[in-house]
Amino acid sequence: MTKKLNSLQAALETVLGERIRHFKRDRGEITITVSAADYFDVAKALHDDPSLKFEQLVDLCGMDMFTYKDQPWDGPRFVTVLHLLSVSLNWRLRVKVFAPDDDLPVVASVNPIWNSANWYERESFDMYGIIYEGHEDLRRILTDYGFIGHPMRKDFPVSGHVEMRYDAETRRVVYQPVTIEPREITPRVIREDKYGGLH
Repeated sequence: MTKKLNSLQAALETVLGERIRHFKRDRGEITITVSAADYFDVAKALHDDPSLKFEQLVDLCGMDMFTYKDQPWDGPRFVTVLHLLSVSLNWRLRVKVFAPDDDLPVVASVNPIWNSANWYERESFDMYGIIYEGHEDLRRILTDYGFIGHPMRKDFPVSGHVEMRYDAETRRVVYQPVTIEPREITPRVIREDKYGGLH
């Protein structure tokens, strides 16, 4: 495993050079962090360069680093993480890219490189509000089209903003402010002598 990781590390450093902002090798895995400005070109090189050949995007997800590990976070808030696989060379890589603007998080879409990124980027947009520039069909995929906000952001209210219900009088679905009252749930304690057939 060490020999393979050494080969991958050498290939990454040769092909990407200074575009690797942070390099981490831990638990038999390599993670690189690249800037949003270099992200698309790096992804293209990872896919196309014959010494890397990352043909497959296994996963892509968004993350909100706000209070990361319950600690204050000093840096960009939103990050996109890719997990790549080279089938032909049998190695894996994790790539991170931080959106430079927390108020309007934008990074390039890698859907033109790996078409499996399509729904992953839509999910990340829906849940975190990360905009993937160049995605041809960036719209919500899990929440309703009228949904307000991005529910996986750490500052999103636990009860949400609005709820949807069917109104029998108007015979249609309506939206209304959330009506759930916060309450304390106390576990029910049963003190019967013969509960559950126990004697």
